[in-house]
Amino acid sequence: MFFKRTNYSHPEFRNGVGDMLGAAPGIAAWGLMTGVAMVKSGMSVAESLLMAVLVFAGSSQLAAIPLIIAGAPIWIVLATGFCVNLRFVVFSLHLRPYLMHLPMWERMTHGYFTADLTYVLFTRRFPQVGTEPAQLRAQESYLSGNCLINWLSWMGSSVLGVVLSNLIPAAWGLGFAGILCLIGILCSLATTRLRLLSAGVAGVAAVATYALPLKLNILVAIAAAVILCLSMENRFPPARKPAL
Repeated sequence: MFFKRTNYSHPEFRNGVGDMLGAAPGIAAWGLMTGVAMVKSGMSVAESLLMAVLVFAGSSQLAAIPLIIAGAPIWIVLATGFCVNLRFVVFSLHLRPYLMHLPMWERMTHGYFTADLTYVLFTRRFPQVGTEPAQLRAQESYLSGNCLINWLSWMGSSVLGVVLSNLIPAAWGLGFAGILCLIGILCSLATTRLRLLSAGVAGVAAVATYALPLKLNILVAIAAAVILCLSMENRFPPARKPAL
C-alpha cells in the first residue's frame, strides 16, 4: 500500500497522486457534507468519527443516515448499505488479477482504500493486467498514490465536518457538490449502452417510487436496474471477437 517504500518511491505513485488531485476538491466537499450530516442527524461526535473511519463509503453513509433518523429496522439499514455498495463487488472482481500476487493482508488493505474514482482512474491508466514484476510494481504504486489522496481528502474533510458541524450552514450547498462528484463518476463509468440503460432505469424507478417510506426507493431503483440488465445480458450476450 502507500506506506510501502517501494510504492511511494516509484514514479507511478506520483502519477497516481497527480491524477487524483484534480478530483480531490469534489471529494472533500462531499466528505465535509457527510460529516455535517452525521452530526445533524443526532449521532454523537464519537459515533460520527467511527462511522467515517470504519464505513468509509460516502454513498452508503448518506443512504443510512435518514434511515437511522427515521428509526428504520436494522435490517433495512444494512440491506440499503449492502445494495448501495454492491458495485464494489464488481470493482473487486475486476481488480483481482492486478492484486493476486500480493499477500492477503495487502489485498484487504487495498480493498478498504479503493473507492469509485480510484477504481476509474486506475483502470484507465492500466486497462490491461501487467505480468512482469516491473509492471506489477507500477500498477500497485499508481493505485497506492490514488488511494492516498482519495482517503486524505475524504477523511480529513469528514472529520472537519463533524467537528465544525454547528458552524457550517446548509445554505452552502455542499450536498450539491457531492451530487456533482457522483455525476462525474457516473459519466466516467457509463461507457456502454447497457450501462446507460441501467442508469436510466434506476433513475426512473427512483423517481417513480420516491414516495415510499424509509428511502426504499433506493432499493427499488437498484433492484429494477439489476434485474433488467441481467435479463438483457442473458438474452443478448456480448458478441465474441473472432479468433485470430
